Amino acid sequence: MSQENVEARIATTSDLDGLTATLTVAFEHDPLWSWAFTDPTDLAVWWQFNIGSALRYPWVWISGDYAAASVWIPPDGTELTDEEEARVEPVLRDLIGPRAPEVIELVRRFDVSHPEGPPHYYLSLLGVHPEHRGEGLGMALLAENLQRMDAEGVPSYLESSNPGNNGRYERLGYRRVGEFTTPDGERTVATMWRDVGGS
Repeated sequence: MSQENVEARIATTSDLDGLTATLTVAFEHDPLWSWAFTDPTDLAVWWQFNIGSALRYPWVWISGDYAAASVWIPPDGTELTDEEEARVEPVLRDLIGPRAPEVIELVRRFDVSHPEGPPHYYLSLLGVHPEHRGEGLGMALLAENLQRMDAEGVPSYLESSNPGNNGRYERLGYRRVGEFTTPDGERTVATMWRDVGGS
């Protein structure tokens, strides 16, 4: 599917359940997130918590009938409010009990790896419903989003939790700038940056 054929719209709070459902099944077998949340029901609660906060901004996008979704945090935005940040550890403890310290440490590694500047868009989540994998919807949605950022003259940043996706991001102009691992050292997350225009 070419990016010209993407029918994307900005999500609203009424889309929270649909977004959560798609992104949960999209990441159910992800190398990183299936390690963090072995039960997809717990992953759904975690995604709903994060997506619900991101919907404060008009930068959550849906392609088709929740076939694909992208969740962006705009420049100078925050992934969570201060109040929500204070709830992260209790939420994780409620969800995964004794494994919470490991996942809390993983979340900390995401935070400390995030570049402080220059101002940029942050791709928090990009996922495709399994029923639509292989149709090019995820990369087409991402390319459409990036066109808007290029028009604004703003770069972007993401973390790739699945090494199989790194090449796809590189084809859209991202370059690998670092990495971090899960606390057990078994899974690696690539940090990637894209300058305006993908040059």
